[in-house]
Amino acid sequence: MFATGAIAREEVFITTKLWNTNHRPERVEPAFDASCERLGISYVDLYLIHTPFAFQPGDNMDPRDQNGNIIYDRAVTLLETWEAMESLADRGKCRAIGLSDVVLENLAPLYEAARIKPAVVQVESHPYLPQTELLDFCKQKGIVFLAFAPLGHGMRPGPLEDPAVLAIARQTSLTPAQVLLAWGIQRGTAVLTTAKTPDRIRENYNISEIPEAAVDEINRIQIRSRLNSVIQTGVPGFIAKGG
Repeated sequence: MFATGAIAREEVFITTKLWNTNHRPERVEPAFDASCERLGISYVDLYLIHTPFAFQPGDNMDPRDQNGNIIYDRAVTLLETWEAMESLADRGKCRAIGLSDVVLENLAPLYEAARIKPAVVQVESHPYLPQTELLDFCKQKGIVFLAFAPLGHGMRPGPLEDPAVLAIARQTSLTPAQVLLAWGIQRGTAVLTTAKTPDRIRENYNISEIPEAAVDEINRIQIRSRLNSVIQTGVPGFIAKGG
């Protein structure tokens, strides 16, 4: 599309991530360049550290010991990786840098030590995992809180079938998905979801504000459940087959 001129590169916001086996500073730029080459672009708009956990460096994206446990790289710190990310930003190779799947205990000290502060934090967030403390920190520091899986990965049962969400959907003539997306936006997060059909894309895009009382009702949901195990490295399904 870029080559034909149908879409200008500047019209598209492209994000990619640094995989866990590339946390050592000397591996960050080669990994970044390889991603750009695969994407056919010269820069990215946002580069994220995929998780705060470093895996054993090498070509094996899923390094495990004889017992099937992930082999971690204890010889590199998250700050050292971040400093290599800062170098990419210094030279304009990426417009902004951030982290994914990070918890506040990792984020806060990194923020204080960082020369270039994280622009974005991308984490799972929905009514069953609101991450309120992390969101408050991001608001205070001017970090974009990017909520992935705002529909709860479509898990059933899950947020899409929660009685409070269903009741609000009936009251507002919105779909449950639209209610969840409106809740996410109104609490100050950016939302990142996917759709497989044009109808779903239109549904996700055409949302409207829900009453503050409805926001409060969703906030009172007591269920707490992480629906994506990405934060728990080494568990089955953590790494997508085929890399």
